[in-house]
Amino acid sequence: MAAATAVALAATCLALAAPAATATAPAAPHAAAAGATLPFTSVEAESATTDGRTIGPDYTQGTVASEASGRRAVELAAGQSVEFTLPRAANAVNVSYSVPDGQTGTLAVYAGGQDTGKKIALTSKYSYIDTSSIAGSKTHHFFDDARTLLGRDLAAGDTVKLVADSAVTVDVADFEQVAPAADAPAGAVSVADHGADPTGAADSTQAFRDAIAAAEGGTVWIPPGDYRVDGPLPVDDVTLLGAGDWYSVVHSSHFIDQGSPATGRVGLKNFAVFGEVTERNDSSPDNFVNGSLGPGSTVSGMWVQHEKVGLWLTGDNDGLVVEGNRILDTTADGLNLNGSAHDVRVSDNFLRNQGDDSLAMWSLNAPDTGSTFSSNTISQPNLANGIAIYGGTDITVKDNLVQDTNALGSGIAISNQKFADPFFPLAGTITVSGNTLVRTGAINPNWGHPMGALRVDAYDSDIGATVDITDTTFTDSPYSAFEFVSGGGTGKQVKNVAVDGATVDGAGTVVVQAETPGSASVSDVRATGVGAAGVYNCPFPQGSGTFTLNQGSGNSGWDTTWDDCSAWPQPK
Repeated sequence: MAAATAVALAATCLALAAPAATATAPAAPHAAAAGATLPFTSVEAESATTDGRTIGPDYTQGTVASEASGRRAVELAAGQSVEFTLPRAANAVNVSYSVPDGQTGTLAVYAGGQDTGKKIALTSKYSYIDTSSIAGSKTHHFFDDARTLLGRDLAAGDTVKLVADSAVTVDVADFEQVAPAADAPAGAVSVADHGADPTGAADSTQAFRDAIAAAEGGTVWIPPGDYRVDGPLPVDDVTLLGAGDWYSVVHSSHFIDQGSPATGRVGLKNFAVFGEVTERNDSSPDNFVNGSLGPGSTVSGMWVQHEKVGLWLTGDNDGLVVEGNRILDTTADGLNLNGSAHDVRVSDNFLRNQGDDSLAMWSLNAPDTGSTFSSNTISQPNLANGIAIYGGTDITVKDNLVQDTNALGSGIAISNQKFADPFFPLAGTITVSGNTLVRTGAINPNWGHPMGALRVDAYDSDIGATVDITDTTFTDSPYSAFEFVSGGGTGKQVKNVAVDGATVDGAGTVVVQAETPGSASVSDVRATGVGAAGVYNCPFPQGSGTFTLNQGSGNSGWDTTWDDCSAWPQPK
C-alpha cells in the first residue's frame, strides 16, 4: 500500500533519457560510511572475471539491468562463468541472480579452481511480479537470491567461480565466513523433542506450538534442519532461538500472525524463515511477522526471504528492537511500522530486492512516535522508496545507506501521503541525519518526471513538523538530490525544513527540485557534477504560490537556476 498513486504533476512533461554519466560500480556495502555492519562482503559480477556479457548501466523501469546493484550485471550463457576473487576469508556465498521468466537452472561452484560438487539451484518462481493495482507499475522484481555453504574455508585472494548450465544474469555475490552451528542453551525446549521433522517432509506446526507451550516463558530451541511450518504460531513471553541462520531453517509463508499483543517479551533469534510467496496479495497476511510481538520484544540474527512482507507491525510493539537481520526478495515491504509504534528501533539490518518500501513507518489509525531507522543497508527496492516515513511524531532516520531505487520512489521519503484514514501527519521533529544515498531517485511514470533522491512530500497536507536534514551524502543521483513536492498535485506547502550539510557528488538534473509552495533553508550543501542546473523551482499547480529557498553559508556548485518551467531538465 506504500506505493505512489497516479497523479499528473505537470501539464508539460518530456520523456527523460537514462542518465549517461551517473553510473559507477558501487562500493561494497560493508565499506560504506553509513549503513549496517554486515557479516559478508559483496562483490559485483561486473568487477569479476567473466567470459559473459556485461549489461547496463540502465535506469529504465522494467529492465533487468535497471534493477541490478550498480545498474550493471553480467549475462551468462550455458557454459559461461564469472569468477570472483575473495576480499576476505569465506566459507559461504549468497548470489543475487535473474533467470528468464518460467525457467530454472544451476550454477556450478568452483573454489580455488576445484569443483566443490555444489550446485546453486536457480529459479524464476519468485520473480517477475505484476502489481496492476498499483498505478504506474510494470512487471518488476527480476532478481532473486540463492545461497550455499562452500564446504571449505577460503582465504582472501582465493577465487570462487560460478559456471552456468543455462542463461542467467549474475548481479552480485555476498561472501561470508559462517561460524559453526551453535549449541542449545541449558534449559531450552527443543522442537525436535516434540516431534518436529528436520527433513521438512512433515508439517511441524503442532510440534512448534507444543514446544512453545512447554517452554513456559523460556526458550524454544530450533536445532539445525529444515522445518515445514504450515500454520502461524502463537508467541507470548518466549524466545525462539536457532543454531544460526545458515543451519536452522523454517519454511513458512505465514509464520507469526497476532492481532492481539503478547503480554510478555518475545524473542526471534538466529534462524531463517523462507516463504513461498510468489505474488503480492494485500488481503493475505503472507508475512514473517504480522501484527504485534508485544512490548520489549527483539528480532535479531534472522534471515527472512520470499515473504510478502518481512515484518508488518501493528498494535503494541513498544520498545521493539529489530537488528542484525537480512530481509531479502519480498514482494512488498521489508518492514512496516503500521501505526502505534512507540520507541521502536530498527538498526543494522540488510534489505535487498523489496517490491515496495524497504523500511516504512505508516501512521495509520495511530501515530508512530519516537521510533528510529538507523544504520541499515538497503539495496534495490524495485517499486518504491528505500526508506519512507508516512506521518508520525518525532521520528529519526539516521546513518543509513540506500542504493539503487528503481521506480516510483526515492532513497528517503518524508511524506504526508496518507493512503487511507485515519492518518496522522508528520508532527514534532523529524530528524534525517548522516544518511548516504547512492543512485537513488527514479522516474515516476504517473507524474512523467523524476522523484529526487531525498523527497519531502506534502502529498495530502502541509508539512507541519520540523524537518531537520543534516550531513547527507548523495552519490551519482540519476536525477535530483533534494525534492520538495506536493505529490497529490494540490499545492500543499512544504515548510519548516532545514538542510544543513550535504555532499552531492553527481546529480543528473538539479540539486534542488522544488515543485510546490513553501520554503526551506539550505546551508553547507556542496555539489559537483551537476547535470542541468543548480535549482528547478516551478511550483505546481501553476499559480499555487512560490517556493522560497533561503540559502545560508557554505553552499557551492549549484548557483544556477533552470529557467523553463514548461520542460523538465534532461539528465546528463
